[in-house]
Amino acid sequence: MTTRIAPAVRKVIQLTDAEDHLCTLLDEFTRHLQENKNITTACRINGGWVRDKVNPDLCHSSGKLLCRFIHVLQLLDMDSNDIDICLADMMGVTFAEGFVAFLTEQKNLHVHRVAKIESNPDQSKHLETARTTLLGMDLDFVNLRSEEYAEDSRIPTEVKFGTPLEDALRRDLTINALFYNIHTRSVEDFTEKGLDDLQNGIIRTPLPPRETFLDDPLRVIRCIRFASRFGFEIEPGLQQAAQLEIIQDSLAQKISRERVGEEIDKMMKGQDPFRSIRIIHDLKLYKCIYHIPPQITSIASSTPKPHELSLRAATILHDLLSPTSEDSMSLHPTLRSYVLQEPGCKARLFLAASLYSYHGITYLDPKGKEQTLVKCAIQDGLKLGRQNHYLDGIPALYSASELLNGVSLGQDRLKMPSERVAIALLLRQESVHNIITGSHWASSLVFSLVCELVSVSSHEEATECVQRYNALTRRVEELGLDKAADAKLILNGKTIARAMDERPGPWMKAMLNRVLEWQLEHPNGTQDDCLAWLQEEKSAGRIDLEELKAATLGNKRVNPDEAASSKKVKR
Repeated sequence: MTTRIAPAVRKVIQLTDAEDHLCTLLDEFTRHLQENKNITTACRINGGWVRDKVNPDLCHSSGKLLCRFIHVLQLLDMDSNDIDICLADMMGVTFAEGFVAFLTEQKNLHVHRVAKIESNPDQSKHLETARTTLLGMDLDFVNLRSEEYAEDSRIPTEVKFGTPLEDALRRDLTINALFYNIHTRSVEDFTEKGLDDLQNGIIRTPLPPRETFLDDPLRVIRCIRFASRFGFEIEPGLQQAAQLEIIQDSLAQKISRERVGEEIDKMMKGQDPFRSIRIIHDLKLYKCIYHIPPQITSIASSTPKPHELSLRAATILHDLLSPTSEDSMSLHPTLRSYVLQEPGCKARLFLAASLYSYHGITYLDPKGKEQTLVKCAIQDGLKLGRQNHYLDGIPALYSASELLNGVSLGQDRLKMPSERVAIALLLRQESVHNIITGSHWASSLVFSLVCELVSVSSHEEATECVQRYNALTRRVEELGLDKAADAKLILNGKTIARAMDERPGPWMKAMLNRVLEWQLEHPNGTQDDCLAWLQEEKSAGRIDLEELKAATLGNKRVNPDEAASSKKVKR
């Protein structure tokens, strides 16, 4: 392949003082190598740092796309302390060790020692990398390279020194193939498309997309992530290639589920997770990404629901969280603000919504225990664990949605023993609110609302549904119950046992529940007030300890005489 030098676009990147100093030091060291050791090399910064530092205002774009991109840059705070440096005809470790020695001996600068990161193809590290820290920046050094792939693997069969053009063409996207030449202080676009695509908001592969995807099918998912991250449009040829059967089969067979899960995690935590879900649906990638092993689907209680329902759930969630929703469909501010402000909550809800096709479907694991396809998709299909409470929190959201389905202030279950106690007890249900799984009553209400709205068929029904959940939320705040889900019991078991003049035992669980109900009904009550109430209830015969113990023994109510007899036998 002949090497062509792409025209450099100067004065596009605005460097910080530290970045400018770094480039000066790198340039001085390369000249030192040439003059003292007759070694010729060149340094280029590549990848995301260049893409995110390019100032489109200094390029030749204008109009709507440019305004959108500048807005995205402002949102993402594009200054990065991670800088990847590519070297011409020189290994990263050799260069980095010489660079550190040069800085220490001739510049009297403190530099962290060089760490050698071995190649790890499974983690997309196909060459060894040298890593160090300088001027508060994390630097990775690696040589420019070209790669060749086998048909059945995303791991290259041959990696060798390459030209800047070859290195640029092997990358996933044109916007990720830009270089910053530290010697000329200019951006280099060897694909001759990267800067234009960055300015015009286009996601495109440097080589024909079919070739790029067959080399590494993970690039299909990365295209989706960057399209949603920046709000860019995917080039039509790329969309067509992503839907080819050979590409989708390759994606399913060559890519580890861990890598797929990492990309999905980044999408859900990104600026627009809904757009990611929509693109996955449009490109017909649902089965490839939200994968359920065939041996599981063959024993599942039913077949998955249409994938369109997952998109519908995500669309509903997106619309509910949008500030532009019409008044009748606007989510209560308390619910909306919690989802948007609590770290990780929005990502968890969107991933949960994207799995709606598996909602309500179960299977028996080898131990005979019932499991859900939702959990299987997270655990086996995406290999996501409890980080961000995906594996434990999302199944809890679905459990909460079943419990909360149809909830309304007019229901009997929210009237007895009193409205205040009934609502508080509902919020305290483990699936609805549990700090261990990251569940919060507000996010549980939002997701339950989403699940209900998926099934409604008219605008009137949808409006009534939203208003029911908003009314419940308002009532929670009016009754001061927004913190009730986290409230600790005013009395512990030992204190209750002493008040009842009994030894602690299983019977106390029922008593703890009664104390909780009293506490919820009397938000201003003290421990002394509660103890006085307990004594009064016992004296009035409204607390029958023998009956409680007997009920605990058999998990059902029995004759008090039988309970007394049982007590005598034990003694």
